[in-house]
This record gives sequence, structure tokens and C-alpha cells, in this order.
Amino acid sequence: MQAVRRVRKKTGYHHGDLRRALTDAALQLIEQQGAGAVTLREVARMAGVSHQAPYRHFADRSELLAAVAEEGFRALHADMVKAMQEAPSASEGLRMAGITYVVFAVEHPAHFRVMFGAEAAACRRKIPSLAAACEALSGLLNKGVAEVRRGVPGENDTLDIALTAWSLVHGLASLLVEGQLPRRSSSRTPRELADLVTRTARLGLGGCKPEKC
Repeated sequence: MQAVRRVRKKTGYHHGDLRRALTDAALQLIEQQGAGAVTLREVARMAGVSHQAPYRHFADRSELLAAVAEEGFRALHADMVKAMQEAPSASEGLRMAGITYVVFAVEHPAHFRVMFGAEAAACRRKIPSLAAACEALSGLLNKGVAEVRRGVPGENDTLDIALTAWSLVHGLASLLVEGQLPRRSSSRTPRELADLVTRTARLGLGGCKPEKC
């Protein structure tokens, strides 16, 4: 599978793209000091614009963080779609999507933290585009599980299985991003760990035999 596409993170106000300059500055600040350090005034300073400029696009810091989260959801969704399309089977496609999820989180920790942070979650209720971007990601996973489960006997609900699969890869991604894995596990690359977790999870989907997973 090809490497996860990089999300652009340049700072500075160029070619009149103020919104981009502000979200890039916010990402840089999150990487350096955490999301709690983000203010419209500080982001404006980093982007080299007046402290009033951010209000042309964002009413407050929550809306700015929501924009960062939406960008992350859309980029991750695109990477997962690409990984699934390039896979030779539905089962392998779902596994590749899981690996892509973990690698994306490790390569873009600032996006990942904001995407699943409390402020972005609260903003989904008032920003339809953010809600749609998040739902598209979960919808992609649900569809992937449904394709793997097609024709497989059993009473397990597709949505329940999708939730379990998402919880597994999200849990691994969070452990990696926060540096919480034990030393033995941390000796492996994120891709190797994601490969291990997704292969193990694949056994419970009914889409392959143990010796072929």
C-alpha cells in the first residue's frame, strides 16, 4: 500500500488564502503546545495577520478547531478510500483501511487529537459540514464491514462489528499518538502494529480462514 498522503501544514498568509493560513498556524500551535494553547489572536500572530482577521472566517476558537478537524476527517477518508480501492478483496480492503487509519494518526497527531476532541464533537451539532465529514468516515467503515460480511452466516449485526473494528484501530492509534504502549510493543513500527491488530480482528469477521488472514 502506498504511504498515507501528507496533509499540508505550511504557515503564513499567501495568495489571499486567509482561512488556510489560519488553520495551518493552528496546527503548528497544536503540535508545539497542544490544542489548549489555540486562540484566534495567537493564530493570527503566527499567520502574520491582524488579530481581527480570523473573525472573517471563524466566530471563535471552537470554529477554528472544527475546521482543522473537518480537514483531518476528509483527508483520512480519502486515504482510506484509496487503500480500499487498491486492495484485491473486500476483506483485505477493510484491513488496509484500518492500517491507513493508524498510520494517519501517527503521521498527523495534531489533526487526530482535534478530530476526536471534545470541542470538535460539540461543534458537529452546529456545523453540518463537520458532521458530514465524520459520518462519511464511519459510513465507509460500515460499508466495508457489510461487504466482508456479505454471504457469511451468523447473526452478528454489521454496525456492532464495525464499532468493534473501529474501536480496535482507534485504540491502537490513540496509544501510539500518546506514547502509551509498553516497551515491547513500541519496538515495532506503527504499520507493523496495525498489521497485527487488523489481522487478529479479521478472524472475527468471518471473511477469511485463520491460516489466510
